[in-house]
Amino acid sequence: MAKERLEAAFTALGFQDVVTYRQSGNVIFETDAKDLNKVRARIEDKLLKLLGYDVAVFVRSMSHLRNLVKANRREVEEGDSFLVTMLPGTADLSKLSLPLTIPKSTAEIVHSSGSEVFSLTHGGGEGALPNPFLESRLKVKATTRNMNVIREIVQKYG
Repeated sequence: MAKERLEAAFTALGFQDVVTYRQSGNVIFETDAKDLNKVRARIEDKLLKLLGYDVAVFVRSMSHLRNLVKANRREVEEGDSFLVTMLPGTADLSKLSLPLTIPKSTAEIVHSSGSEVFSLTHGGGEGALPNPFLESRLKVKATTRNMNVIREIVQKYG
C-alpha cells in the first residue's frame, strides 16, 4: 500500500500527526485513546476494508518504545543485527526456554520482556528467521524490527 494511502487511512480514523517511517509498515501517530487494544482493532478493521484481507497490527506507545531502547542497548558485531519481535499480549512465552538457537541457523533468541522477544542474527539472511520461528512456536502473529529502526523512530518522533 502506498504510504499516502496508509497515512490517509490512519487520518480517517481520527489519528493526528500521522507519518509512515520508511517503507516498513511503521506508522507513527498521535491519539488521545488510552485503550491500545481498541486502537489496534480499529486499525485492523480499516485495513481489512481497504485491502480485503486481515493484517496483524501491533500498537506500541512512544513511551514503551523509549523504554525498549533504554533497556536494550546492545553492541553488535559488524554484520550482526539485534532484533525485537513484537507479539500480541496473549503470547505464552513459557513455550520458550531462553536463550535458544533457531534450528538450522546461528540466529539466537536471547531474551524476552513483556510482549517482546529479542534476537541476535549473524548475517546471511538470518534476519528473516526470528519472526516465522516465533509465530510457529508460539502460535501467534508477530512482527520483527531491527532495534536500530526502533531507536531511529524514538530519536526522530519520541
